[in-house]
Amino acid sequence: MTQKTTDFTRRGLLIAGASGLAMPAIAQSTGGLPPERIPENAGEAPDPFIEPERIADAEKGTVKRNASGFKTHRWQDYFDSTKNGMILCDTKSKALHYWSEDETIYKLYPTSIPLSPDLTRTGRTSVIRKVVGPDWSPTANMLKRNPDWPRYIPPGPDNPLGTHALYLSWQYYRIHGTHDTRKIGRRSSNGCIGLYNQHVEELFAFAKVGTQVLLI
Repeated sequence: MTQKTTDFTRRGLLIAGASGLAMPAIAQSTGGLPPERIPENAGEAPDPFIEPERIADAEKGTVKRNASGFKTHRWQDYFDSTKNGMILCDTKSKALHYWSEDETIYKLYPTSIPLSPDLTRTGRTSVIRKVVGPDWSPTANMLKRNPDWPRYIPPGPDNPLGTHALYLSWQYYRIHGTHDTRKIGRRSSNGCIGLYNQHVEELFAFAKVGTQVLLI
């Protein structure tokens, strides 16, 4: 191989490597986790507390992880003021946007969204309570459809709400974490917005009671 050819090949590899660095860092099949953190059960059955019939309905449509469909948003297009900070949940691109009241902090997180349109509520609400280590109880309607479900799950690794939860003014609706990383980027909840535990922990620190929330 000539020196000229070698130099050309090296330049090509450098360009290819730089292009790779610019690609979205959210992996479709592994929820954005690095290889050493991919759960051993990745790709297995979904969370046991998602209703089976709703999973079947969702799988009839397009159930794909959203790797590069995030839309950028300006808070001015959705909120009249920055008071108490703002959370925008975009159910189309499966992303949550956060802006602080003083506009010095902006965060974008991938999320899970409700399984079906009848479970998806849109509009304006706000954070009314913050809980570290939330517990969980299925609603009466959930138990009616799934009588074998437990009536109560305490905080811990089996809890569907993960490590932190922001309770909204809408009853039963929350922004919370999940221990099941397969859910993120999918239609996989019974109505709530889910984030990776490390992301909801960060959002939990930024948000406060009174933070504005809009689901679109």
